[in-house]
Amino acid sequence: MILKELRISRHLSQEQLAQMSGLNVRTIQRIESRHNASFESLKCLAAALNVDVSTLNQEKFMIDKKSDNWQKLPFVLKCWFVFNFLQTRPSRKSASRIEVIGHISGFAFCCLGFISEAALIGGLLMLATAYLYHWLKWQGDKYGIWYDESAQSS
Repeated sequence: MILKELRISRHLSQEQLAQMSGLNVRTIQRIESRHNASFESLKCLAAALNVDVSTLNQEKFMIDKKSDNWQKLPFVLKCWFVFNFLQTRPSRKSASRIEVIGHISGFAFCCLGFISEAALIGGLLMLATAYLYHWLKWQGDKYGIWYDESAQSS
């Protein structure tokens, strides 16, 4: 069930979803931890999230290319996400990893720039890449187009 993924993609806490659906927070916690849910609970959640009950029963969460969030995303950013992640469901975790690696290696190469100009140029390019990925994460958060499996439940 993809309830947690849908909730996170809509930037909702468990408490907010509980209030919207009329269910108890504990009920949402149980459903998100893969316990069985009654059909009535699923109907309440589906109505609150504006999806079909069958959507809640899916095992995987994929970006709906026809969703409003994806449609509102500027064309340049769509290309940026596809080319940089080479996947239909870009992960914020991978963008963070690339950003950290870019900062660390960029700093290291800039330090080597005292010895070699080429290392300095490489370091500056790595730092520029890190800042581009920082901007990419910000845009992904702004448009809410990705799902992070490691995100906290609230």
